[in-house]
Amino acid sequence: MMQDLRQPDIINEDAKASESQIARIYRMEEILDKSSKAVRDLQEALNRYIALEEEIRELELYYAGRQWQKDFADDEAGKLPRDLKRGVLSEDAVYDFLTLRDEVISKYKELL
Repeated sequence: MMQDLRQPDIINEDAKASESQIARIYRMEEILDKSSKAVRDLQEALNRYIALEEEIRELELYYAGRQWQKDFADDEAGKLPRDLKRGVLSEDAVYDFLTLRDEVISKYKELL
């Protein structure tokens, strides 16, 4: 049988962690936990956005083109069903979305 050659745990009062050291480590652990979650959330959101890029480009082209104008005019003329979801035909919804998207991308680039 092998003998345990380790020294017993001797607590040296001078070697004990100070309360400020413990508080600092605790605080840094909190920051690490919150930051790690935020970065994982950002990564997931970025992956969802990347998966939608083609469709977002399609929406942007639609909004800037004649088809949106025709659909908007037909809606104004009452030619579309009343129960049709038509947020895309509001004058602000797509514009606000694209503006927000550009702001988010700009902030992201500032971080780099």
